[in-house]
Amino acid sequence: MCDQFDVTPRTLRFYESKELLFPKRQGQKRLFSKKCRGRLKLILRGKRFGFSLEDIRQLLELYDMGDQQQTQLLRTYELATDKLTDLKNQRDEIEETIKELQQQIQWGKELISSMGLVERT
Repeated sequence: MCDQFDVTPRTLRFYESKELLFPKRQGQKRLFSKKCRGRLKLILRGKRFGFSLEDIRQLLELYDMGDQQQTQLLRTYELATDKLTDLKNQRDEIEETIKELQQQIQWGKELISSMGLVERT
């Protein structure tokens, strides 16, 4: 399971402790069902998209409701739309910060040049 999903045993234990995964136990071994593997795939995808563990938990619980996943689909759509808006806002802020930093660098470069100093690259 660790190799298949490129996660550590500690990660699996963490998700189990947060009640996101429910492996069966056989002595010291944890046995992950096909359903657990699917849940882990969804957890990792959610984390990659920046969803919180609580958001992921809610989506996984909705998946188990049995209404042909309509509720989960609607909630996923809502969360994804909100996340996309957040990411676009972050991107805009980063682009503005980059622009300001480039202006400061240009100002510093011109000042260094006017003082006859050698700039470092």
